[in-house]
Amino acid sequence: MPSIVRVVKLAATIAVAVSVLMLVSMPSHAQTGTVRLHIVKAGFIVGVGGGSGTLTYQGRTYRLSIGGIGVGSLGVAAVDLVGTARHLRRPADIAGIYGAAGAGATFVAGAEAATLQNEKGVILTVRGAQVGFQISLGLAGMTIALQ
Repeated sequence: MPSIVRVVKLAATIAVAVSVLMLVSMPSHAQTGTVRLHIVKAGFIVGVGGGSGTLTYQGRTYRLSIGGIGVGSLGVAAVDLVGTARHLRRPADIAGIYGAAGAGATFVAGAEAATLQNEKGVILTVRGAQVGFQISLGLAGMTIALQ
């Protein structure tokens, strides 16, 4: 009898281990979408910016509105950005206030590249060319709303 109990315990332990391994190896339900943003920003000391854009996610396109206020701004500029939105579970996850993620934003010879993250964990990685003059086109603090 003791050997049957050991076999049952061993089988139960193996079943639990296999179940845990299956759960760990299951793919995440988070997806990646494509974003296109058009942002216009103007200001002297305190900058005001806004714009529009689209999110393409699972074959559908959703309209976005963009707002935000920046400090340390000087001039007028527009930028068209394209990139990805990672860690989306549904389209509404893109909505939120974005702050710098990782290396943050960089400005090199008229090109803007940024990695931003919202409170839901969505990470935007965008790049594009800036038109106009602006000393600071910071994207941190940008608010995106799904229309």
